[in-house]
Amino acid sequence: WVSKLIRKRHESSVTSVAWHPNNILLATTSTDGKCRVFSTFIKGVDVKDPKAGSPAESKFGEQILQLDLSYSWAFGVKWSPSGNTLAYVGHSSMIYFVDDVGPSPLAQSVAFRDLPLRDVLFISEKMVIGVGYDSNPMVFAADDTGIWSFVRYIGEKKAVSSGSSYSSQFSEAFTKFYGQSKATTANDGSESSKSRGGVHDNCINSVVPLSKAGSPKVMRFSTSGLDGKIAIWDLENMQEELGHQF
Repeated sequence: WVSKLIRKRHESSVTSVAWHPNNILLATTSTDGKCRVFSTFIKGVDVKDPKAGSPAESKFGEQILQLDLSYSWAFGVKWSPSGNTLAYVGHSSMIYFVDDVGPSPLAQSVAFRDLPLRDVLFISEKMVIGVGYDSNPMVFAADDTGIWSFVRYIGEKKAVSSGSSYSSQFSEAFTKFYGQSKATTANDGSESSKSRGGVHDNCINSVVPLSKAGSPKVMRFSTSGLDGKIAIWDLENMQEELGHQF
């Protein structure tokens, strides 16, 4: 094994990396708010494949693309099974999808009303699982025209009271970020994430597929969070609920 350094330095900490299925592209996210794609082609080891998104003239360490979609910290990043789509998340409650990675990428930004995500996972070409501070996995899907949107939570059991006030909403957000004990001190009447019925009681910071290599769909995946829990999710019985994109 020989280590090689990509000298195109980020302006701040690197928060996540993801290998393209062709193994010669590497995507990164950073707290400088940017997502970058680098060529990791090594002569004599890799085979160039321009159709897979790597220009024929690219060399090891060359920056293929820099995305400035997020105006805040950028976190988890993943490629779709085919490598045609890249997804990453920012700390501003937004998720970004990028097609045709290269000189002229096509990007979409999807905003949602819940707390920010920390990691993402493609379970198929047109469906993504996002996890983060809301403590429940979120499903995003693309329609037939390629437009992405939020679909639903997985394992959601929470209900919002029609008479909820700003203070209770603030307390719920405080709970998700800092845990039940501190939030209860701030407002003893607040509804904790545990009473909402979620599997996780705090931020989910990682999602990992549990499937055979090369499989076009992920039927099972695991999540781990700041509550110290690891959960395994089975999508076998949820295909109808998730829709045809799955």
